[in-house]
Amino acid sequence: MLIILGPDHSKEQLDGVVARVSALGYKPHIIPGEHGTAIGVTGNAGPLDPRVFESLPGVKQAIPVTKSYKLAGRDFKSPDTAVEISPGLSVGAGRFIVMAGPCAVESREQTLRIARLVKKAGAHVLRGGAFKPRTSPYAFQGLGEEGLKILAEARAETGLPVVSEALDPASLELVYKYADVVQIGARNMQNFSLLREAGKLDKPVLLKRGLSATVDEWLQSAEYLLAEGNARIILCERGIRTFSSHTRNTLDLNAVPVAQKLSHLPVMVDPSHGTGVRDKVVPLARAAAAVGAHGVIIEVHDRPDEALCDGPQAMPPEVFAELVETLKKLGGVLGYTL
Repeated sequence: MLIILGPDHSKEQLDGVVARVSALGYKPHIIPGEHGTAIGVTGNAGPLDPRVFESLPGVKQAIPVTKSYKLAGRDFKSPDTAVEISPGLSVGAGRFIVMAGPCAVESREQTLRIARLVKKAGAHVLRGGAFKPRTSPYAFQGLGEEGLKILAEARAETGLPVVSEALDPASLELVYKYADVVQIGARNMQNFSLLREAGKLDKPVLLKRGLSATVDEWLQSAEYLLAEGNARIILCERGIRTFSSHTRNTLDLNAVPVAQKLSHLPVMVDPSHGTGVRDKVVPLARAAAAVGAHGVIIEVHDRPDEALCDGPQAMPPEVFAELVETLKKLGGVLGYTL
């Protein structure tokens, strides 16, 4: 349910509607807008009678919302959301944002070396994994808190904000402490207890689409975060499992305009995981820009053959620099800035 207040409503009337929603056992979400104020209602198991709210003072209209992702959907909020990562840097504000760095923090020297290179090439955000969810229990699992400290040192030197993945509540607490953006990876997209905890944070969350998730399921996961009060959610398409064996995953660029039509949240693309093949990353990054994504997240490694994680999809720094220049040129045609 979306309750629209009249343009001349008072604070007392707004408080009265909020109190009524809460008294009925539902959760009110105040949504200030350009042309007035609305209150979103969540927590109801079934449809609500609009007359219950339209009779309240100050209420102009009560509109039923049938989608399960109420806060993530455009029924609740029509204008696009821009998510601020750091002062002057937002995803979804007319700029094409490039996040780049190694798949995993392997050492202090490796991370600082690559951070300097991606900064010089024009990256806006440094990516790096301190906690790695690997298919094999014997594969490199990350450096944990020590890796996050290295990322924080790289941020201090380069000025690049940091995005890093959390796997569980314990790592979530550490990522929150050191990083600027918390990543929820594909394998945890439907880890609802983790989503609830991340939704209580006051930092942006980069939510990757699950390996076999539909767009609706992806948006429902975003709803878990929004329902807990965190409005700074960035969606990230990173490829899904299909019958194709030519690439590691199939990058579903259809999902970008579909998600943008259904949701006001910004959408980024991860062509590195989306393909898993180094020479496919550049063309898919260009395609992500062309289809209207708000940015890309790219794996960059200056010694990919020695990488402890996902070396075959890591892009050499010189190729990354060329890609950034291409994305700048595309911005002149597509209407964004880099």
